[in-house]
Amino acid sequence: MADFVSKSVVKSAERELATPLAGKAVLNTIVGNILADNPWGCTPYTSGGETFPAVAKSSEYYSGTVIYENNDGKQVGRISVRSPASGAFDTIIATILADNTIETAMGGTPSHDSSEDGYSITLKCHAANGELYNVTFKRDKVSISSYESDSILTTVETWADTVSELA
Repeated sequence: MADFVSKSVVKSAERELATPLAGKAVLNTIVGNILADNPWGCTPYTSGGETFPAVAKSSEYYSGTVIYENNDGKQVGRISVRSPASGAFDTIIATILADNTIETAMGGTPSHDSSEDGYSITLKCHAANGELYNVTFKRDKVSISSYESDSILTTVETWADTVSELA
């Protein structure tokens, strides 16, 4: 019987943030700067006859909860929200908070506790050495996945050390 033979060593690494990101605006600023400035020296590439940018968003979502409390401060209802974009998330939360029909049906006053919000943006990057890898930003951590060369980890880690929010 034949054995499987390793062809590559795909790695992943994670940085737990000392303090969770203050909000989605901070995350979007960090990601916007990466997309604009390409601090990791990524390069555009062609696959299947299509040209792709050096760094691009490959997934994005925002989640949160609207809770309803009665006059005694007891939670009587809850609505979970998940959205594919930051602006859509804000619109959905505002719409739920303003909906008197839902408020009446729940029997309580709505509020959005942004400290419970979650968000995730994954960037697909093409390293100068030809490797494709992913960097995922969440509220409390940054992950690098699908890389082989340790130089990729070193490059991203060195950059992250210069971003105070990613300490």
